[in-house]
Amino acid sequence: MSDLLVSPAKAAELKSEAVRLPSLDLNYHQTWDLELLLNGAFAPLQGFLGRADYESVCQRMRLASGALWPIPIVLDAPEAVAKGLSSGGRIALRHPEGMVLAVLTVEDAWAADPKAEAEAVLGTTDDKHPEVFRLLHRQNPWYVGGKLEGIELPPHHTFKHLRYTPAELKALFEKLGWSRVVAFQTRNPLHRAHVELTKRAAAEAQANLLLHPVVGRTSPGDVDYFARVRCYQAVLKHYPEQTTQLGLLPLAMRMAGPREALWHALIRKNYGCTHFIVGRDHAGPGAGRDGKPFYGPYDAQELVAKHQDDIGIRMLAFHEMVYVEDLAQYMPATDVPEKARVLSLSGTEFRRRLREGLEMPSWFSYPEVIDELRTSFPPRAHQGFTVFFTGLSGAGKSTVANVLVAKLMEMGTRPVTLLDGDIVRKNLSSELGFSREHRDLNIRRIGFVANEITKNGGVAVCAPIAPYASVRREVRELVGHSGGFVEVFVDTPIDVCEQRDRKGLYAKARAGLIKGFTGIDDPYEAPENAEVVVDTTEMAADAAALEILLYLEKEGYIARA
Repeated sequence: MSDLLVSPAKAAELKSEAVRLPSLDLNYHQTWDLELLLNGAFAPLQGFLGRADYESVCQRMRLASGALWPIPIVLDAPEAVAKGLSSGGRIALRHPEGMVLAVLTVEDAWAADPKAEAEAVLGTTDDKHPEVFRLLHRQNPWYVGGKLEGIELPPHHTFKHLRYTPAELKALFEKLGWSRVVAFQTRNPLHRAHVELTKRAAAEAQANLLLHPVVGRTSPGDVDYFARVRCYQAVLKHYPEQTTQLGLLPLAMRMAGPREALWHALIRKNYGCTHFIVGRDHAGPGAGRDGKPFYGPYDAQELVAKHQDDIGIRMLAFHEMVYVEDLAQYMPATDVPEKARVLSLSGTEFRRRLREGLEMPSWFSYPEVIDELRTSFPPRAHQGFTVFFTGLSGAGKSTVANVLVAKLMEMGTRPVTLLDGDIVRKNLSSELGFSREHRDLNIRRIGFVANEITKNGGVAVCAPIAPYASVRREVRELVGHSGGFVEVFVDTPIDVCEQRDRKGLYAKARAGLIKGFTGIDDPYEAPENAEVVVDTTEMAADAAALEILLYLEKEGYIARA
């Protein structure tokens, strides 16, 4: 295996050539894929998949050559960019910060079919699945495939001492004399059950242990990687000395369940590991809209077991670890003696205790891990939060938002900022029109500002129309990493909104003088799970604001005066 980085002399040539080439500014998802292509973690891939390989991977989990590869690694691009490329043409790929990372020689460019890809790779088109949502609503509509020449790896400014390329990690294992290495994939903080599981796995394989957490894209709602890495560092002391290594993997997860588990195993083989732990519901994204899990709890183990001879890394299958009070120890759920008392703490209950500052049982986690999580995720009364109004023009969003802002400012516990739709349009988005693309961009800008306010402990009150569910979900996921997010649906009927229309916009829209007006000839997608729903037909603005305040109080964001 070798990486795709060229020599320093060749890199200098490519940098000069890149000035004259068309270029594509990568997002972070694409950048993480590119990094693992360039450093060899995605071997045997030589670049982003061409169409033949892509279709073969989707349908057969194999490249056109027959080599096993379960996840399509593709470069999505705007249609205008992709159509401007021809086979044999070249394009420079730029980091979000601007530097050229690689040059791609084009083999194929084709229109994507995200629904077909989701069905084939993920087994569902339900966009409650985070990768289905990304495919349907966030990625560009065309794919570009071709071989890469790498100029440099993307820069990292955090935890640099824990970031290893496959070659560096293999060299470290050789230096340490580790010939058998068990890899553990994680995207969550490690608690006692995880430590016991990994110790058992290493003992079973008579191997050393690599903790290899993902620090790229994980699942919405996951603990941010800064807090997680600090937790991993704290947990290392609970392993025997010189038996365990921590390294970070900048992977964009797809949450693809069984296929993802197989992919993770292949990646760890490229990093020099001989064994890979696959536990219950590996890389599972939870349940769909029908309430059923997307994947069975042990589907991933079955698929990896089926292919482990092909991929050249052994799987260690583990069932859920539980704490047996009678024996004062953790053990696999399948090994618990009959009638023994098992203690458990659900993720929901753990988050509630963390949110409310309640005591954690000593058998569940380590004090230093809990302390770190309490620091990173203080009780809600000390967090920033966003209140995001949505509803038709004339529904009463701005009026209620202004009353809410006044009440929050009277409390004086946090700085409060109002991001009203008209104000944002005037000051942040004056150049935008009212196409769907521009409307979504306007809401993303509001979300960006709200996230910065929330992250720094303030309150953002946003009051745009925000007619489209997909971009509202994007904002929820963005802000949710920084603090609280409360969606308020002002569900005032359209006939009432029209009666209030002081600007005459509805009348102009019905007369055809305004095109693409929300609620008339452009859809409004009502929220399905807003935290608060108010109808200002009969409810006064003060009463509606009180409903929101009562919700914030119930959820612990504000204290009763």
